[in-house]
Amino acid sequence: MNSLPLDLLVPPHIKRFQAYIPSKPDEELKKIYRVPRIFRLNNNENLLGPPPAALQAIREFPPPRAAFYPSGDAYRLRCKLAERFGMHPDQFLAGNGANEVIGFVIKAFCRNGDNIVTADKTFAVYEWVAEFSGFEARLAPLVDFGFDEEGMLGKIDAHTKILFLCNPNNPTGSMWNRERLRRFLERIRGRQIVVVDEAYAEFVEDPGYPDGMALIREYPNLLIFRTFSKMFALAGLRIGYLAGSKEVVDIVRRTCVAYSVNSLAQVAALAALEESREHVARTREFVRQGKVFLKKEIAALGLPYVLGEGNFMMIKMPMNDALAYRKLMTRGVMVRSMTAFRFPDWIRITISHREAQEALVEALGKMLTALGPGIEEAG
Repeated sequence: MNSLPLDLLVPPHIKRFQAYIPSKPDEELKKIYRVPRIFRLNNNENLLGPPPAALQAIREFPPPRAAFYPSGDAYRLRCKLAERFGMHPDQFLAGNGANEVIGFVIKAFCRNGDNIVTADKTFAVYEWVAEFSGFEARLAPLVDFGFDEEGMLGKIDAHTKILFLCNPNNPTGSMWNRERLRRFLERIRGRQIVVVDEAYAEFVEDPGYPDGMALIREYPNLLIFRTFSKMFALAGLRIGYLAGSKEVVDIVRRTCVAYSVNSLAQVAALAALEESREHVARTREFVRQGKVFLKKEIAALGLPYVLGEGNFMMIKMPMNDALAYRKLMTRGVMVRSMTAFRFPDWIRITISHREAQEALVEALGKMLTALGPGIEEAG
């Protein structure tokens, strides 16, 4: 059998790209690290689980419906979102998680030679999707752990089509208030598409946080991303959406893959919206209490940390973050090592139940004790 001429078939930008390797299932990890249980603090999930109405909708989903295709454009969900935000259903577009929606937008507006602009230390999928699609990702360094307005503007050229702003930012939790976002949009003057990723919007309690949905009426070049994976705890069902002006969303819709959002995800998301107020309040209190506990305990360990909006926290380790990951795994605590986010020697953890947070603090304490004197030099 002749071998495949992969050197000729694979484009240069794919050859340069490194595949993302997900973690193994818990049962496999428990065997590898010889631990009885795993506390997963690595994925920014809502450990309270989905709203009760969503859980009920999942339980009542009739298995025979699995034989039939879902609504190809999430019609009922889009109508509900339009009702919720005072917009038209055609201003919304659902995807198989926010990651797919990112791909829709980049495919809709970029062609050979074009680029996107975002930050160097933010949700990496903007950069990844652009690069494996053959487009340049221009990265502006963060300033004080937040997006830098001047840095992003300075990266724009005639081939820049899209700017991605994560607000609040993953992994730092920093946010732009409404005045700063308005100023940025005014300076763009509609020349590029501006995507504001609000994956963690429902966690924000700062009164200065902008209402991205309302700003769409004033800025037709603005797209807002939201997800049901974080606050609404439907990460396993993979469903997110974007909102924008009819004109822009119509363009993006041309790149969509119909039927990519499964029926169960659509049903659960619709139910989650029905009781969102109670669920959001309950989750915010859960996260608030978790942050109070962790701020005290991590400070007592003498470790620097970054804690902003969202349901996550970054901690500076006195060692390589990959090594810290392995050491914590031997105690059954899984964290996110941050070198891939360009934060070497940092880890990110999800705000979780007290038992999980106590396990984290105990594991960190034992790890630091094992390092002994000279901990500052170790970093």
